[in-house]
Amino acid sequence: MALALPLRPTARLRRLPPVLAVVAVVALLALPFAPDDGSGAHPADAVSALAVLYCALRLVRDRRRPLSRTAATVLGLPVLGLAVAAVGAVSPGAGVAGLGRYLQVFVLVPAAVLLLVRDRADVRLLTWSMVGLALWQGAVGVHQYVTGTGASYQGETVRAVGTFGPQDVMGMATVVSLGLVCAVGLALGGTPSRHRLLAAGCACALLLPLAVSFSRGAWIATAVTCAVQVLLAGARRALAVGAATVAAAVVLVGGFGVGTAMLQERVGSITEVTDAPDQSVTDRYTMWAAAAGMWRERPLTGVGLKGFPEHRDAHASLALSSGSETDGAGAGYRRQPLLSPHNMYLLVLAEQGLIGLLCLAGSWLALLVLGLRGLRAARRARGSAPDCAFVACGLLVWQLTDFAYADIGGPSTVLTAVCFGLAAWWALGSAAREVPQR
Repeated sequence: MALALPLRPTARLRRLPPVLAVVAVVALLALPFAPDDGSGAHPADAVSALAVLYCALRLVRDRRRPLSRTAATVLGLPVLGLAVAAVGAVSPGAGVAGLGRYLQVFVLVPAAVLLLVRDRADVRLLTWSMVGLALWQGAVGVHQYVTGTGASYQGETVRAVGTFGPQDVMGMATVVSLGLVCAVGLALGGTPSRHRLLAAGCACALLLPLAVSFSRGAWIATAVTCAVQVLLAGARRALAVGAATVAAAVVLVGGFGVGTAMLQERVGSITEVTDAPDQSVTDRYTMWAAAAGMWRERPLTGVGLKGFPEHRDAHASLALSSGSETDGAGAGYRRQPLLSPHNMYLLVLAEQGLIGLLCLAGSWLALLVLGLRGLRAARRARGSAPDCAFVACGLLVWQLTDFAYADIGGPSTVLTAVCFGLAAWWALGSAAREVPQR
């Protein structure tokens, strides 16, 4: 009888799921790392580059075709607009830096995620890692709110920012929102009931840190996305989830006192953007107008990658303030310049023109249409869609909704790339619907 020899270390490494390279990117965002130079560089960005390299080496070793024609076309479409905009950048350095960032977020990392995720078990592993990250950042954020050690908001250090610091006040809100969307998607799938109950509990727990992030854009995007996810799951589940959400809101407001005056004022300000907007809303509208002015000046190609800060003052009105003030959460007072319009669509339109917007938005729209079509086909074939479909489509809907209020920038941007990769796996991966559920 032959004895089983222990595996060598290299053989053990080969047996590990390749998706762990992407999980490592997500896990590194839990580190308390806030660069003082405001560059937004994070160790997770470096590891995402290593994940892309690892994926490329696997393709060379296995000697297999990396992407289907459809996948290569959809994911490669933004390259055309980016190349044109890079040529028209204000300087070669700005063009190279902008090109690298856009390729990382919308092309290379999504393609690597698509290729490193093998089946639905890998999707669930990656999804739960995002939920875990959201719970950790949310716990830090709630502690900041309760103890008054968060970022400054209306003169009080109560804004929850997690480990991202006051220079990236949207970081924790983004992570928590995406984790909540992932949890809702897992809860709507056909996994065992204990898994769905755990996911639903995580989703409810993430409502509190999302609330105390004071991020109106994240609130709107999360509400829209969760509503879409629930409606895609069917009318009965929509009613059940709606009732559970109302109950959770009652507990948060009545039991934990989340409905503070500042929170109520923040919620009310969503409907007051035209009547009595605060300075942040005025700045945002002014920068939107500036971006539109840049596009009208160069409608086809835009002002070039990284060109918005250089052309902002020439197109902005006097209503624009000199910058935003940040303080608290372990950092000193700082005034940050307003370097982007906080609207991804207008940023692309201003810097890349119609060519860039059509290429990028065309890629996103193709992913959305193919993903929703696959979800609908899965429901027709099996009576219910798998959890990974709700997760992938939900993450994409959240990103496309949030892009109306935010753009790329900061450490959490690498999560945007992971989200597009999961959406691409469901929409373009041939194994996404063929592999049975586990």
